[in-house]
Amino acid sequence: MNNKLQLIEELESSVRSYVRSFPAVFTKARGYKIWDEDGNEYIDFFAGAGALNYGHNEPGMKKKLVDYILDDGITHSLDKATDAKVEFLDKLNEIILKPRGMDYRVMFPGPTGTNTVESALKIARKMTGRTDIVSFTNGFHGMTIGSLAVTGNSMKRKGAGIPLSHTVTMPYDNFVESDNDPLEYFERFLEDNGSGVAVPAAVIFETVQGEGGINAASMEWMQRLEKICREWGILLIVDDVQAGVGRTGTFFSFEPAGIKPDIICLSKSIGGYGLPLAITLIKPELDKWKPGEHNGTFRGNNMAFVTAAESFTYWEDPQFEKSIQRKADKVTKFLSDMIEKYPEMKGSLKGRGLMQGISSDVEGFSEKVAEHAFEHRLIMETAGGHDQVFKLFPPINIDEEGLQAGLDIIEKSIQEAVESMNLKEETVTN
Repeated sequence: MNNKLQLIEELESSVRSYVRSFPAVFTKARGYKIWDEDGNEYIDFFAGAGALNYGHNEPGMKKKLVDYILDDGITHSLDKATDAKVEFLDKLNEIILKPRGMDYRVMFPGPTGTNTVESALKIARKMTGRTDIVSFTNGFHGMTIGSLAVTGNSMKRKGAGIPLSHTVTMPYDNFVESDNDPLEYFERFLEDNGSGVAVPAAVIFETVQGEGGINAASMEWMQRLEKICREWGILLIVDDVQAGVGRTGTFFSFEPAGIKPDIICLSKSIGGYGLPLAITLIKPELDKWKPGEHNGTFRGNNMAFVTAAESFTYWEDPQFEKSIQRKADKVTKFLSDMIEKYPEMKGSLKGRGLMQGISSDVEGFSEKVAEHAFEHRLIMETAGGHDQVFKLFPPINIDEEGLQAGLDIIEKSIQEAVESMNLKEETVTN
């Protein structure tokens, strides 16, 4: 084993994860490429689990950040006013919110995705006076106690070590393959006094479930869910931590459905450069916090404000969004072709935008594809309760050449996984 990896083996907690899947010491990255200490070049279809939608060390953001640091710009400020914060808020409002007809207050809850979810749950309970939150099967919302309570993964929930309460889980769109509408099930619970389910404070969901298996809700399902929430006075929270910031083709993943969430959770790529930043967007009439009622030492990451403000300039050009959607169409066609070309993997298409993958009914197949991909210098991960999905998360600004090179490696990896697991032979025998 490499000496540096050996040091990690000896000193870092056993909870470490990605270093096990990608056993290399990385030293440099730019755009969609990353290099290890031996000079090997990798294509990155992982994108920091959605934190690097614009790739590594994006030049415009890097220059702004370096200039800010060299000019002794404020690094840490809690929630004091700084030029960096003002510019971020102004550009967020002028470039992102106003053109979409969105009126929200911006809260800085702390630097991570679980921070924004915790703040959303808290304000929902505060404003409604109710305690329960409805979440959905296979949802993932974070690892602190409140957000873990609305997360579906049983292994992660067990890590809490205590009961996770005041939440009710409902079936996500297409969770059960049947003609029954899962939202009818939800409505029935609300209508029936004997259901044991009180009217909740809020509903929280992801439009595309990232960690849960790249499950994409239909536009009709989202619209119906919003309608139910309005009828019952339930607040609608969209967790756009992973699916947002262009990952599904539009800045907010819910835009194609035309819904208007009461609260929106953003983190990961909202900082643009991979620097920790999270925001909670709250409808003005719900923004009834007392000063300091929810706070945190690192809720003012000025360096992330600088890079985030610069990242919004991508969205000033309407062609940028269209370019994401063109690349997404290419990925969809590629994955559909793979499913048809390699029936042995028993695959089905998952996700939308540049957040897609293949779910395989063959145990261990998707993990094997990711393993072979790494051998060919492409980094991607698996998702789902049984790691049954291999997922493609290229940077949304990747060029056509880089995208095609990554897809070529994935096809080679699928072919090798079929051969190494003797699936062709098994299919012929059967």
